[in-house]
Amino acid sequence: MRAATARDAAAPATSPAAARGEHTHGEAAVPVPVPVPRRTVQRNSVRGQILDALRDALVGGELAPGEVYSAPVLGERFGVSATPVREAMQQLAIEGAVEVVPNRGFRVTERSARELGELAEVRALIEVPVMLRLARTVPAARWCELRPLAEASAVAAAGGDLARYAEADRAFHGAVLALAGNQQLVQVADDLHRRSQWPLVSGPVHARRADLVADAAEHMALLEALVAQDLGVVQTLVREHFAGAGG
Repeated sequence: MRAATARDAAAPATSPAAARGEHTHGEAAVPVPVPVPRRTVQRNSVRGQILDALRDALVGGELAPGEVYSAPVLGERFGVSATPVREAMQQLAIEGAVEVVPNRGFRVTERSARELGELAEVRALIEVPVMLRLARTVPAARWCELRPLAEASAVAAAGGDLARYAEADRAFHGAVLALAGNQQLVQVADDLHRRSQWPLVSGPVHARRADLVADAAEHMALLEALVAQDLGVVQTLVREHFAGAGG
């Protein structure tokens, strides 16, 4: 065996890959792009659309409290398989809108007046202090920016569109609370707000429309009180609003 020379010591070690003639780029690992699972994204998109459709059907009275609905039957109604319907219904079960009935489907929850009153109380405990603080600190110009949202809820109420009003109502309240800069607050309040929209308002459609119109009018009145920094009116309006038809 010959002795190692200075030339041998200076020579870089040859990797097995280099010995095979492969370009190793200094042996740095080259990341391999991972393809996006298109089927999963598409399924989630369908699930989201079905979830929105089911929420609209619940608020609009197309799915009645106490009734049991199966995923396959609802899938035929929406022109999809039972899988995205079942996934959407599981989310609604988490939200408290439906409950699972083994081997049958999902029953639309029936809420008592007491339960709705409890939701209103919890919402007031969370939101009233926040709105009172915002009334002291937010400039009038910022409140005026929310007028289009209040007007959108009024349009939906005038048309008697319960599903559209529910969405507009949550959008208005969410925009108000967003001014506090606390995203967790917005999410918790929105969840409570959505729960307060289950079950459906009983009575004839024209009576529900009148309730919604009155409820929507309180949005504009609330904005005016916030602009004027009238804390007493703000507190009264918010508490009464939560106990009303649309919330």
